[in-house]
Amino acid sequence: MPGGRLEPDEDDETGLRREVLEETGLRVEVGPRAGVVERPGPGGVTYVIRDYLATVTGGTAAAGDDAADVRWCTPADLARLPLTEGLLETLTGWGVLPA
Repeated sequence: MPGGRLEPDEDDETGLRREVLEETGLRVEVGPRAGVVERPGPGGVTYVIRDYLATVTGGTAAAGDDAADVRWCTPADLARLPLTEGLLETLTGWGVLPA
């Protein structure tokens, strides 16, 4: 899943569009927020992660320089990938993936 940090003075929508384009080559229309999680980071910091739904509006799918691959996955495909701990359960709990 594409993601990254916001640049100074960048809002969520702008940052999301930028990160998705950089990592996947795709342009998106940002939809509603799916949910928010907090994860511990180095040095005692806490990362606040806001996930959004998005619709592809253009571009060509290609892995960016900080992505190993880009592809569409079914929920079954996701279950076989090495994902961040708790990601599938969180997305299912938010109603983003089927139970």
